This record gives sequence, C-alpha cells and structure tokens, in this order.
Amino acid sequence: MPKMKTSRSAAKRFKLTGTGKLKRNKAYKRHILTKKSPKTKRNLRKATMTDASNVKNMKKILPYL
Repeated sequence: MPKMKTSRSAAKRFKLTGTGKLKRNKAYKRHILTKKSPKTKRNLRKATMTDASNVKNMKKILPYL
C-alpha cells in the first residue's frame, strides 16, 4: 500500500489543537478593509475551530496531521 499524500495547501492553513480539533484563520482580512468596522477587523484576527460538518473531509486530506 503506497503512502497517502497530504494536501499541502490544507497543511499550511490548518493546525491540530491538543484536543484533536482543527484550528483555522478567518477569511476576509486581506484587502478592502476600509469599509469594515474596527470591531469586525478585530474579530477576524482571532483563530477559530473548523466547523464539524467539514472535519471528516479535512481529516481525509490531512492523513498525517
């Protein structure tokens, strides 16, 4: 059985927490920031957990995480 390949793009975007959950950064913080409120931009700084509906697919493309 050959080794499974990790999706390199996903490996750069997701980290595993100590409890086994997937941590990700939020989107919409790259450009066009002038129309966004300071509160919105502040909340986009924080990392968050990947939604439970996506976890199964994420574990499939990150077999060695």
